Amino acid sequence: MQRTSDVRVCPRHVAIVMDGNGRWATRRGRPRTAGHLAGARATRHAIEAAARLGVETLTLYAFSGDNWRRPATEVDGLMRLFRRFLASETARCVSEGIRLTVIGRRDRLAPALRSAIDGAEQATTSGRRMHLRIAIDYSARDAILRAARALAATTPAANGDEPARFAAALGAAYHEPAPAPDVDLLLRTGGEQRLSDFLLWEAAYAELWFTPTLWPDFGAADLAQALADFGRRDRRFGAIVADAAPARWSA
Repeated sequence: MQRTSDVRVCPRHVAIVMDGNGRWATRRGRPRTAGHLAGARATRHAIEAAARLGVETLTLYAFSGDNWRRPATEVDGLMRLFRRFLASETARCVSEGIRLTVIGRRDRLAPALRSAIDGAEQATTSGRRMHLRIAIDYSARDAILRAARALAATTPAANGDEPARFAAALGAAYHEPAPAPDVDLLLRTGGEQRLSDFLLWEAAYAELWFTPTLWPDFGAADLAQALADFGRRDRRFGAIVADAAPARWSA
């Protein structure tokens, strides 16, 4: 009989706060836009590695609702970069069987970017190997508030399915018609150790993993290390499991 400690356990849903692009560029005496370009390359490598390692859902925090406070030139550059990324990666996602969706508000995005999002989502809708979610103009607090308002306007449920109804309302609030599974592993690069308004509802029982590595330097080996560390953790979800060894994961 196979022991718990021998079972290969991979997190179904991995979420990443991709932090450190600007500092990466500044330390090299280059403009912040250079850091974002390098970060886009790291994003491609992370997507490829996650699919290869068996992750089912990968959510990447690309632009928060608070990031609009940044200088207009940087925001404009990021929005152009998002468009180019979607244009270049859509065909790759199709060939690799990866479904791509974008979560977050869309009313503040330029029409050209909204059109690029729609095109990428439609082109990759049949992908089954992995679900890639990119968070753009995303705020967990804002999504939770809008979901709560939507539910308050409906008839209360009588069969105890409030969590499921709220999860569905939350998905609708950020343009995700089919809610993703709860986050198993949430990691952040760049040395900071905070959630920054990212997936607050879905990450209620997520394992957290922080690294000082700046996002442009984050590679497949770093992701494999995070997943291996996840496999060594004992997840009890508030319960007590007697004589249970923590599950193991190895790359």
